[in-house]
Amino acid sequence: MTRDSDKTQDELIIELAELRARLFVCEDIIADKDRQAEACTVECGNEIEQLREAKEKFSLANMIVENSPAVLFRRVADDTYKLVYVSENISQWGYTAEAFLSGEITFDMVIDQGDNDRLGDEIRRYAELDLEEYTQEYRLKTADGEWRWVSDVTSVVRDENGKKLFNQGVLMDITRRKEVEAALSDSEFKFRRTIESTGEGYVLLDSDLFIREVNDAYCHMLGYSREELLGRRPHDFATLEYQRFLESNHDRILGQEHRRFEGTMIHKDGHVVPILINANTLRDADGEFLGNVAFAADITEQKKAVELAGEVQKSLQPDAAPVIAGLDIAGSSVASEIAGGDYYDYLEDHDSENPTLSVAVGDISGHGVDAALLMTTARGFLRMRAAQPGSPAQIITEMNRHLANDLYGSGRFMTMFYLKLDPEKQSARWVRAGHDPAMIYCPGCDCFTELGGSDSGLPLGVIHESEYDEQDNELAPGQIIAIGTDGIWESRNPAGEMFGKERFKDVLREHAKDCAQEIMDAVFEAVRKFTRGAKADDDITLVIVKYGFSDDHDDCESCVS
Repeated sequence: MTRDSDKTQDELIIELAELRARLFVCEDIIADKDRQAEACTVECGNEIEQLREAKEKFSLANMIVENSPAVLFRRVADDTYKLVYVSENISQWGYTAEAFLSGEITFDMVIDQGDNDRLGDEIRRYAELDLEEYTQEYRLKTADGEWRWVSDVTSVVRDENGKKLFNQGVLMDITRRKEVEAALSDSEFKFRRTIESTGEGYVLLDSDLFIREVNDAYCHMLGYSREELLGRRPHDFATLEYQRFLESNHDRILGQEHRRFEGTMIHKDGHVVPILINANTLRDADGEFLGNVAFAADITEQKKAVELAGEVQKSLQPDAAPVIAGLDIAGSSVASEIAGGDYYDYLEDHDSENPTLSVAVGDISGHGVDAALLMTTARGFLRMRAAQPGSPAQIITEMNRHLANDLYGSGRFMTMFYLKLDPEKQSARWVRAGHDPAMIYCPGCDCFTELGGSDSGLPLGVIHESEYDEQDNELAPGQIIAIGTDGIWESRNPAGEMFGKERFKDVLREHAKDCAQEIMDAVFEAVRKFTRGAKADDDITLVIVKYGFSDDHDDCESCVS
């Protein structure tokens, strides 16, 4: 190799040129490598961002699931029933998901043995029928030993060839529902209440209430695919009445962190689906808005059960007014909802020589199914006790003790007016338990009096030791006795004005010459016209008793100012 010192100037120039050319090539290679590295960095950054977004979506979905009372599960679709997933909120029963997934605890260990045998038979039968979805109910023992009723809605997951891969579903605690069913049975409601749950759907809404995520149960409930729902609003699938409710209550609803209300949606096939909504606003640890999430449950079966409860309650009302010489009687009760808490009854003493009649009118606090259940309990005890010897005061005092035991801690109570009429002796004896006084109108002197007394008495069920006094008064032929509940005079027209007792008196005065049935019908019609047919806020009950049929309208001594 020739040393640089031995090279000629031309040789050195040529060599330098070659080195410079090689340097340029190396610089191009380095620049290309730098560009490749930069592109790789951008691609990695995009992948990291996608992973981060996927993690956020997973965390959000997990928050939604864990905030739900619905426990999700998935098991292998074979005879092993091996669990591959169970949501963490199974902790509501004192267990951990890890314990179930590891096999430390199995459902066979916590399900009632009698139910377990039945479930196995049902699952095998469903498999033979190749059902895509089925519902089972059974008892589950919590970690602290308490038994809870569970509704299990299971569906089948298949591969592209139709082969069964998994059974997955939703577990819902239905203990409260079972308790209500038992209470219905214990309170003279002899009907079967079945509620088939098809799973609870959830929907995630953005700040403008557009649907961003839905689950299969929500899609199934409305009959639409996920693609047909995303980007639209629940409002778009609501009935006209429900749309108006959402529009008029928009600010109030969104102003609450947690909200619970009912609505009606329209299924894709056109039928109406009543739903119960439990919704809340999701926020992160810093209080920033994440979304509006709503859980929707199909309550079609519950609505049917309430209607059935209303029918049974109506069947417990008197079929007809009793026929007793000297008395003209009519009564009716109209619930503000399908089932109500008002009560009236006729209790006859069939003494052939001196027949008497007791009339009871009561009002359970609140209305709806709960009030109807309490009403039937009160009716059963009153009928039993009234058939035994005792004064009105004794009957009501003992009834109070009975209801105080049933209503303890519930915050509920019952007002009652109990009136015993003796046409032969022309006397009335009554007991008030927090109820409005009965009203007497005497056409002879065109005056109104009340069967009140110095003490109205506490409502029934408030204090176990309460004692009740009875009052008495004489009756005069032609007098009209009206016993009602506050739903009559507290009915309101669209302007918010109450019907009031003065209008009530005017109707009694105007129709005093009519029979009891016509007087009662006139009152109900007057209330209907006053409220312009609007749905009542409270139950309405009224009993009219006309004593005697004399046309002698002389002033009567029994009228008191």
